[in-house]
Amino acid sequence: MDIEEQLLTLAGENAVLIAIAIFVIVCIMLGVRIVPQSEKYVVERFGRLKSVLGPGINLIVPFLDKVAHKVSILERQLPNASQDAITRDNVLVQVETSVFYRILAPEKTVYRIRDVDAAIATTVAGIVRAEIGMMELDEVQSNRSEVINKIKAQVADAVDDWGIEVTRAEILDVNLDQQTREAMMQQLNAERARRAQVTEAEGQKRSVELAADAELYAAEQTAKARRIAADAEAYATEVVARAIADNGLEAAQYQVALKQVEALTALGGKGGSQTVVVPASALDAFGEAFKMLRGRG
Repeated sequence: MDIEEQLLTLAGENAVLIAIAIFVIVCIMLGVRIVPQSEKYVVERFGRLKSVLGPGINLIVPFLDKVAHKVSILERQLPNASQDAITRDNVLVQVETSVFYRILAPEKTVYRIRDVDAAIATTVAGIVRAEIGMMELDEVQSNRSEVINKIKAQVADAVDDWGIEVTRAEILDVNLDQQTREAMMQQLNAERARRAQVTEAEGQKRSVELAADAELYAAEQTAKARRIAADAEAYATEVVARAIADNGLEAAQYQVALKQVEALTALGGKGGSQTVVVPASALDAFGEAFKMLRGRG
């Protein structure tokens, strides 16, 4: 009992100091705010914006300031949304989009817009319909990247006042109704058939051109061979005539007779029972030829 009385007496004498210590601890706990790296805190004083606390250790005035909003600054993705749109050539399409964004200025986001996701989704839907309405279906299919860039730029301008940055906007798919798909398939098949016919016609044309080129080349080669043969024959005749003029007719006669003897000897030396008959008029024919050559000389 003596110890309890002493403690009570001590507490009674130091009650003020203990209260002050407790108050200081509470103030420290209320005045120090540790903000995570992925968040920002919006601080209010008497209901009005006081400051925005960044990541790390921050100090606020206890009992006057309070953390009213804890806002994540991580990149967010809106749920994939589908909206109907009509192209410039009056084709109904269903566009599926996806948007990524992050909050840069929490003080704008919490005080200027209530539902950020719904506001961005509505803005994207309106911009998509407007952009698709200015393009034909073929342009939407072939220039999807251009459409995405336009949508992203316009959405970024629209949400700039909300302290939001649109990091990425994607068109995931462009769906068509069944009738439009069937019509496009028929058009595609017709285009494929046309290309096949054009390719076949070009192949036939090329085949005819190659055949004509081959015939022309053969004719040119035949003519060239004939010209070479004629030149050779003319050259041989000229050489013979020059030899007769230089050496006399007797030398030519001797060479012809020598060739005849060699030819008859070769025929006679071959085996076999066949008999070769040389007409007696052959020598007269050779003589007449030599007379003609002599007359030309």
